[in-house]
Amino acid sequence: MGKNTEKGIKSSIVEAAGTTDGIAATTSGDSEATAATPRRRQARGERRISQLLAAAAGVFCRTGYASASTNAIAREAGVSPGTLYQYFPNKEAIAIELGGQLLQRAHEAHGQAFRPENLHRPLPELLDAVLDPVIAFNCDNPAFWALMHGTGVPGIAQEHEELHAGLLTRIEAVLRDRCPKTTADELAHTSNMILGIFKSSLDLILAHEGDERAAYTAELKTVLLRYLEPMITETPAR
Repeated sequence: MGKNTEKGIKSSIVEAAGTTDGIAATTSGDSEATAATPRRRQARGERRISQLLAAAAGVFCRTGYASASTNAIAREAGVSPGTLYQYFPNKEAIAIELGGQLLQRAHEAHGQAFRPENLHRPLPELLDAVLDPVIAFNCDNPAFWALMHGTGVPGIAQEHEELHAGLLTRIEAVLRDRCPKTTADELAHTSNMILGIFKSSLDLILAHEGDERAAYTAELKTVLLRYLEPMITETPAR
């Protein structure tokens, strides 16, 4: 008689005696242990992916996307190239995954910047409220700048264009409320100019730290304030 058969007979006897609680608990424990194994594996996989993406962010920042390699990313992560390929088939797949996560965070930063309550503030306060979270995001995620400019990865390029278009739409909406007599063409030109000034200044801001970074941030706000003040005719009511 096999062990499984013996176990089945014993279970039947115990059940007939009305003492199945212990068996039920054992079965439940086995099921929970079986279910926990995939969860642990999934958690380990997620940690490994996060580790690889963090390593890729560091490599992309230092060398740029074009010069980065999967070997360099694996080295940065402290794993073998074979381990990396278990999760990502190539450098482009890594960039797409990392870029997608960073784009999501960028959308969140822009949402925080253009919260409705910010848009009714006087112009100097408005600039602080809008620029500070966007600059902070870029400073905290330097890989975003490295990935969004010049990677040539189709998925990233398309989503970045959508992010850019969304920013222009938000800026135009703010200007429309504060400059009601401005034509649509003028709004478009001014919005593009604001975004161009911001991106050019962001290069300087990201290239410095501490007091120098704060100084360039202050200069950016001064430039935009002096550019916009002559155009502003109204401050929207709360």
